[in-house]
Amino acid sequence: MIKISVIGTGHLGSIHARLWKSNPNVELTGIYDTNKEQAEKVAKEFGCNVFSSVDEALDDSDGTTIAVPTSLHHEIALKCIEKGVHCLIEKPITTTSDEAYNLIQKANEKALLIQVGHVERFNPALASLKDFPMNPMFIEAHRLAQFKPRATDVSVILDLMIHDIDIMLWLVKSKVKKIDANGVSILTETPDICNARITFENGAVANLTASRISANPMRKMRIFQQNAYISVDFGKQDVEIFRILSEDEKFGLDDLPATMLGTIEAGLQNKKIIYHKPIISEINAIAEEQNAFVKAIREKSPVAVSAEEAAEALRIAELITEQIQ
Repeated sequence: MIKISVIGTGHLGSIHARLWKSNPNVELTGIYDTNKEQAEKVAKEFGCNVFSSVDEALDDSDGTTIAVPTSLHHEIALKCIEKGVHCLIEKPITTTSDEAYNLIQKANEKALLIQVGHVERFNPALASLKDFPMNPMFIEAHRLAQFKPRATDVSVILDLMIHDIDIMLWLVKSKVKKIDANGVSILTETPDICNARITFENGAVANLTASRISANPMRKMRIFQQNAYISVDFGKQDVEIFRILSEDEKFGLDDLPATMLGTIEAGLQNKKIIYHKPIISEINAIAEEQNAFVKAIREKSPVAVSAEEAAEALRIAELITEQIQ
């Protein structure tokens, strides 16, 4: 059994505690929060121990979930590394990329794992595309949410857009060449709505929009590449694929003519456009994230979302922030 503790029992920390408690491959050793009343409430609900300090939580842990405010990620993660404990850190990895690179160096020196909670990587919709060849040349993403006071310790860029920055970098696999961005602070002292246009060295372009003052939540990404258009709805966990069949390819059993795109066949010769909806598995993204963390600890294998990837996403977020300022 892998021994896991949870540090921070707010919204996400409570979810982590519940899922760790029900994981058959894990012993939830306990939880810690500076808010003792909140910690005791969560402990009572899930039947687990409450630690009196971070050090006590780490003394009997192989790994820990760090779900405290972002400003504390670096400090808590350093304690974990000093104690020889593997870390699953909620996104963003730290407040600054310099802090992230410091953690990476310290963890590497002790051969410890850091996995970062970019949970959309485990979203069933995105997971359904694992066997589909991806080579995006244009990405359009909208991540809109209603206002929640609990996330205002960081800007909308680090709160919401960071998810799409991570996915964008994961898909495009090219260096960023240029960033243009604009943002507005409306309810808080940091940007509450932001748009960024990111150009890559391979010619790909991503247009990302994030807002935390929207009436209607949205988590959508549209991906355009040669011979294909993919629409991913992270919120509804739905995927649509429109693609051109190769000359020697036939319609699959689940493929349909792409009539919803209009009468495009009238302007095309010798090309067949098909519409396909992948089967979406019913999985809990955070539970999958946790399972990947446990597997990496047990097998001493690379984590699913590395600190290096998270640090690069954070660096791009910083460049976006600088453009706005």
